[in-house]
Amino acid sequence: MAHYPPVQSVVRALTLLRSINQRRVATVRDLHKDTGLPKPTIVRLLHTLVSEGYVANDKMIGGYCVTSLVPALSAGFHGAPMIVEAARPWCSDLTRRHKWPIALAMLDGAHVSVRFSTIPDSPVSPFHATLNMRLSLVSRALGRAYLACCPDEEREILVQSLKKSTNPEDKPSNLDATVAGVRSFVAKHGYAIRDPHVEPKNSSTIAMPIFHGDRVLATIGLTYFRSAVSASNLDEVLVPSLREAVDGIEASFRLLTSGRPASALEDDRNSTGLAEQEVALPTIGSGRLR
Repeated sequence: MAHYPPVQSVVRALTLLRSINQRRVATVRDLHKDTGLPKPTIVRLLHTLVSEGYVANDKMIGGYCVTSLVPALSAGFHGAPMIVEAARPWCSDLTRRHKWPIALAMLDGAHVSVRFSTIPDSPVSPFHATLNMRLSLVSRALGRAYLACCPDEEREILVQSLKKSTNPEDKPSNLDATVAGVRSFVAKHGYAIRDPHVEPKNSSTIAMPIFHGDRVLATIGLTYFRSAVSASNLDEVLVPSLREAVDGIEASFRLLTSGRPASALEDDRNSTGLAEQEVALPTIGSGRLR
């Protein structure tokens, strides 16, 4: 894909709109102070934003303010796009450091679907591609992490749906006992694993939930070849790294939902050094597993 320099008029308009949005009422002087744009440029851009309906010139209070049309610009930014944006740098960093592919999955009916993957960046991925792949809640690590950690009422609904599934992976001989076993494993270890009887048997996945309050927003998983990862490497390196990423993703998501610009995520991550030092581990399986 060809790369082009930013269109400066668009950059200036977006900069101005962000500045207006951060104030209840903004004057040309305020906007000049906030953005550093020349006042004649600000006036021309304001006329355009007013004519397009995104800004109003409120003469009674002496300034400019955004209109109800502005929220329409973010109407498509929620759920999957937001958690993917929060998770992307953490997933990429995990693959950069450990080489193994990372996947982010979200609930999709009585399954989870992969919404982001670092397979293209991994030199040792067991899979060719997983994006948009639907995975079982019962046998796959990304699904098990969700089923084990979602609220009780939600889990009950999902289990009833699974009992009607025609997918063999969703129908073990005793579904209730299998779910109870998965929950017990996650509570003890802090992560879920893929059913070892499910293909491909030469690889495995560990997965953890990503919380927002009591809600499981998504699950994150790291896949590796069994022959290449020892038990000590898994417990001492990969599991702590995945936990660290979960903690960082949850913090990044809170920043996004608080209205911080996306550019602040990497700045905050670098300033706190989360990628290079130990952080408080998320309380998976100790108070958040119901």
